Amino acid sequence: MKQDSSKPTRKLKPIPGLIFASRWLQLPLYLGLILAQGVYVYHFWFELLHLLEAAFGNQAALQALVTNMGYQSEVPLTALNETLIMLVVLALIDVVMISNLLIMVIVGGYETFVSRMHLEGHPDQPEWLDHVNASVLKVKLGTAIIGISSIHLLKTFINAANTPPHVMMWQTIIHVTFLLSALAIAYTDKILSSTNKASH
Repeated sequence: MKQDSSKPTRKLKPIPGLIFASRWLQLPLYLGLILAQGVYVYHFWFELLHLLEAAFGNQAALQALVTNMGYQSEVPLTALNETLIMLVVLALIDVVMISNLLIMVIVGGYETFVSRMHLEGHPDQPEWLDHVNASVLKVKLGTAIIGISSIHLLKTFINAANTPPHVMMWQTIIHVTFLLSALAIAYTDKILSSTNKASH
């Protein structure tokens, strides 16, 4: 529910005012996440540049990709193959999905816990931000984490020949745990929403 801007703002007492103002201590955390996103952007373009150079026959770039992806082959690689390209593309998608997660945390967290951004009417306002709250943010973050975990698991299966079986097993278990946790959070929020509607 949007607050009526025509209403006069009631002045808080000193202690409640101090406690309420402490929410601004989160601002450096969100600014730090913006810097972390900048690191991911650099990493994305670094890997993409290596992929493009390797596609044009640059052996140094090819070896850098092989090392970064943890890919091993029985015969030395002299050119990109389908498996290595797929691993690199999945790594790039992984970076994009983590970046999306960062945006949700930065924008949604700031809007929910620090201060309003007053984006109403802005053409680029995210659709999900219009009805964001702590519960919605938790569900969206859980969904994003499952997506990231799925990409990691797919990378592991594609590179299964170079991955120990116990690593694959634990990654699968962790992924299923993330999935069950997100389902539990969504179900709990659904119950709470139904309870709140019934009480009104």
